[in-house]
Amino acid sequence: MRADVRALLRCPHCGEPFQPGPGPRLQCPAGHSFDAAKQGYYNFLTGKGTSFTADSAAMAASRAAFLERGHYAPLAEALTGMVRDALSDAEADPVVVDAGAGTGYYLHEVTSRLSSPDHSGDGSAPRAVAFDISKFALRRAARLNPEAAVFVWDVWRPLPLADGCADAALVVFAPRNPAEFRRILRPGGVAVVVTPLPSHLREIAEVAGLLDIEEGKTERLDAGMGQDFELLDRRSLEFTLHLSPDDVAAVALMGPAGHHLDPEALRERTSALGRSTPVTAGFTLSAYRPRPV
Repeated sequence: MRADVRALLRCPHCGEPFQPGPGPRLQCPAGHSFDAAKQGYYNFLTGKGTSFTADSAAMAASRAAFLERGHYAPLAEALTGMVRDALSDAEADPVVVDAGAGTGYYLHEVTSRLSSPDHSGDGSAPRAVAFDISKFALRRAARLNPEAAVFVWDVWRPLPLADGCADAALVVFAPRNPAEFRRILRPGGVAVVVTPLPSHLREIAEVAGLLDIEEGKTERLDAGMGQDFELLDRRSLEFTLHLSPDDVAAVALMGPAGHHLDPEALRERTSALGRSTPVTAGFTLSAYRPRPV
């Protein structure tokens, strides 16, 4: 772990900074210590853990397979552009926090693109921190983002980060904790939230057993964020996917519906689809600036 990332972290038990050291162990002055799992992530969820259901190994595998095929690359590009535009005054190596990182795809894409000279970066690597409650997803996230600090953690709890340490918070189809996002972001930082449009995956919703996308999602998002943030920018993104039956099964199993779908029954239904099904991908990207304290 980079020393300048370790310095951002706080002990989840007592809130103290971790002591500097050459090894991977994190230890605070009070003696609380954490060792990295062999897959590269840390588990900060000790004690009672979390009441929420984490993504399973099968769900994480489906998500990795779907995203690795590049289906959501236009979303990753748009997400990077929104972060870059909002952080035009940021320092050379901004701190990017992915709250609900899953398999780490969007964190990898954003940090790689921000550092790439081909995407108006300066070649310096952003500092990256990832949180998720699924150890199965984070095994993949740590492998994909070897320089990032990756933690099993419930984002509804106080985030184990210093006040005002982050430049950007990514929230892609993930829970939102506005008060904590505001606390960890610097005054000129940005929280970028991605939510699905009503048109998202509508062509396969029935056969794939997808959950309904609620009406008024954007209005509820603004209401939930409004006490701590001001809306800075909002963009809609729609494009057409061409999905194989395996892709349709993967996109269903990787999301919330994956908690209750029967994979074998799903694959039996999707096998009746054609070799390539046109499907709408639709997203809203909302950038929020912390309100002045």
